Amino acid sequence: MDARIVVLAGDGIGPEVTAEAEKVLTAVGQKFGHTFTFDQQLMGGRAIDELGTSLPDATVEAAKTADAVLLGAVGGPKWDNPNAADRPERGLLAIRKALNLFANLRPVKLHPQLIAASAIKEEVLAGVDLLVVRELTGGAYFGPRKEAGADGDEAYDTMLYTTPEIERVVRLSAEAAMGRSKKLTSVDKANVLASSRLWRRVTVEVLKEYPELEVEHVLVDAMAMHLIRRPADFDVVVSENLFGDILTDEASMLAGSMGMLPSASLGDLMNNHNLPLGLYEPIHGSAPDIAGHSIANPLAAILSSAMLLRHSLGLEKEAAAIEAAVDSVLNEGVRTMDIAHTGTETVGTVVMGDLVVQALGR
Repeated sequence: MDARIVVLAGDGIGPEVTAEAEKVLTAVGQKFGHTFTFDQQLMGGRAIDELGTSLPDATVEAAKTADAVLLGAVGGPKWDNPNAADRPERGLLAIRKALNLFANLRPVKLHPQLIAASAIKEEVLAGVDLLVVRELTGGAYFGPRKEAGADGDEAYDTMLYTTPEIERVVRLSAEAAMGRSKKLTSVDKANVLASSRLWRRVTVEVLKEYPELEVEHVLVDAMAMHLIRRPADFDVVVSENLFGDILTDEASMLAGSMGMLPSASLGDLMNNHNLPLGLYEPIHGSAPDIAGHSIANPLAAILSSAMLLRHSLGLEKEAAAIEAAVDSVLNEGVRTMDIAHTGTETVGTVVMGDLVVQALGR
């Protein structure tokens, strides 16, 4: 297979971790007989500095014609001005909208080797294997808003949803649950928010199409508690944009570090292989405090590349090979700084990528 992958390395540690993901994808191509071409494009703070916009038109056009998009991270203190006309995060929201990426899939599976890296008790973590699906193009991040301005004393953000927006992400989540343990949890705040009451009503209607599913509706504040108290009780969890953003960061602590968790953002645009054109990224941020020191954990980016192979290129065997290689390295007791503990060997970003490539070769 030939595939063109647009790489949006971004800011901070983004270029460091995406370089390791590219390295692993290249090794996969050599091992399995594929050719992956990487097209570097600008987005985020660096794009603001060089081109005056967080998301250049050329980047959008390149992404739309690619087979998949691999993203590092955007943002940093240099561009952290709430009153700026453009910010790196605007580029991230804009590309999701431009590619119609309405569902963010974040698997949270605890590697047994990393139980010591989590702050949660081992008996609570046993059996954790979640897939959180976050609606990505609606809600408070995209609804009508008012900025207070320099002299204003009022601002608002509107959590706006429509029936079709809810239907498509719930249906995608239901299909995912059907392929797993047939258990789906929908998260809302229907006791207070009108948008959540619409979410609950539409979800109930859509899930009538899936009578085999075990369905649970949970309020977001209760879900925040349950994720820490009984995370192994959940399988597929679907929520609106803001709630999903918060809950997935909380869930990352189950795995010990944000540096371990990949994600896939999918929509209804198809690529050259008639598969979903997706954007794949680690869930962590740009971590400017460690950028340039080659100590960032590249495993989330590498695991995101496995999701890229699975969802946008249909290469399940190759995706599983990357995941097995990561497990093999962790089994050998090798760690980056964020997941290191007594008795493990600590290595840097590049060495970790090299070790995953070596494990692939085996």
